[in-house]
Amino acid sequence: MSNIIADMISEKGFLLADGATGTNLFNLGLEAGEPPEFWNLNEPDKIRSLYQGSVDAGSDLFLTNSFGGNASRLKLHNSEDQAYELSFAASKLGREVADKSGRNVLVAGSIGPTGDIMGDAGWLSHNDAVKVFQVTAQGLIDGGADVLWLETISSPEEYIAASEAIESINAPWVGTMSFDTAGRTMMGVTSHDMSNLVRNMQYGPIAYGANCGVGASDLLRTVLGLSEKSDRPIIAKGNAGIPKYIEGHIHYDGTPEVMSDYALLARACGASIIGGCCGTMPIHLKAMRYALDNNPVGDVPSLDQISKSLGPFSSETDGTGDGPKPVRVRRGQRK
Repeated sequence: MSNIIADMISEKGFLLADGATGTNLFNLGLEAGEPPEFWNLNEPDKIRSLYQGSVDAGSDLFLTNSFGGNASRLKLHNSEDQAYELSFAASKLGREVADKSGRNVLVAGSIGPTGDIMGDAGWLSHNDAVKVFQVTAQGLIDGGADVLWLETISSPEEYIAASEAIESINAPWVGTMSFDTAGRTMMGVTSHDMSNLVRNMQYGPIAYGANCGVGASDLLRTVLGLSEKSDRPIIAKGNAGIPKYIEGHIHYDGTPEVMSDYALLARACGASIIGGCCGTMPIHLKAMRYALDNNPVGDVPSLDQISKSLGPFSSETDGTGDGPKPVRVRRGQRK
């Protein structure tokens, strides 16, 4: 499997990823409840604009507009048969933008969760999940993605099914989980659980980490846990602050200055691929790029230093201790 990520990190020292997809598309006119993947066909210039914003801000890679481009999610809009077409279009547009950038920019084919439950308590079988992921993955690679980017996963079963689908097409991939429930994923996975899972996988990701979640402080505490046991690059893709409902819209309170601090702390915590998730716009990315380029790698921060800089943690621990597991609930979100 090609390790294009490791090669770029070896050359640059770290990679700046992109920011939010949903937040920026809402700013371009996407309506609530409207599947953004349809814009890959109906509003291609707006999707090019989304990608271009990350490139212009200095990102070394950006994710495609295909988070919900799998049959399980698209069936909610009676469009499950368009999974390949929409994923292909997302990647093709990304390839156009990356190729004209004049520098080495990676197109990362975004693969989000199915939205269904796997395992003993679920209804989606392993074989069916593999088929769902395989169609999306193939479309993204055929459209020109350099690497596949599995994100916002909660269960090990889904992570494994995606890896099997990606292995079937022999593509390089990275994968993140969302640790949004007292330091664990919704399905109870801790940072140490994820590291052990990745280490023992037959066709594991070439980089892995955390995205989204509750806030930047929580995410960096998870990154510290991942870095303790990591044998490959770690990803940090935190939200731009905390969401607030203002005049009928969701706004994130993270300023460019806060996201600059977050980026430096993420690198000090052990992340070598650093980006933003919900609420992160090009203005944040530009500030992050400047901070990372103009400051040395800092010492590993304490939890107190993280909370003083980025705000308090949402829970007392990251879930790796002996405390009770959080109650598991079904929930889904788009960044």
